Amino acid sequence: MHRRVYLAAVGTAASAGLAGCSSALSVLEDDPCSGDECHIGMNRTEFLPESYEVAVGDTVIWKNTSEADHTVTAYDGLIPDEAEYFASGGYESQEAAYDAWEDRGGRLGSRQTFEHTFEVPGTYEYFCIPHEGAEMVGEIVVTE
Repeated sequence: MHRRVYLAAVGTAASAGLAGCSSALSVLEDDPCSGDECHIGMNRTEFLPESYEVAVGDTVIWKNTSEADHTVTAYDGLIPDEAEYFASGGYESQEAAYDAWEDRGGRLGSRQTFEHTFEVPGTYEYFCIPHEGAEMVGEIVVTE
């Protein structure tokens, strides 16, 4: 009987000790890109941050900060009319990016980056092809 009480106490203490670690990890996952290395990180199924604001002419750098493969793919109809389409892999349309993904085209492996310069003000919505079903979406808000 004493063994069960001891094991329960040890398990509770270990869980309490690790709680602080998971909180610290959560903070890191909220902002995996600090400094000049990147602006938007990617965890398993999220862009971090999900919404990012820049000025016209700014370049945004995405970095795959997870172990999963990702893409950065603009939604054709959800970017300003005059804006240049963007997708990792350099595809010129959402359809072309989808087609290329069949052979893993546009893939960003762990620690790889993709960048795009925004020249037209407005809101740009984008997603990750392999994680679109998990709602891995983001937006860039470009101001004058």
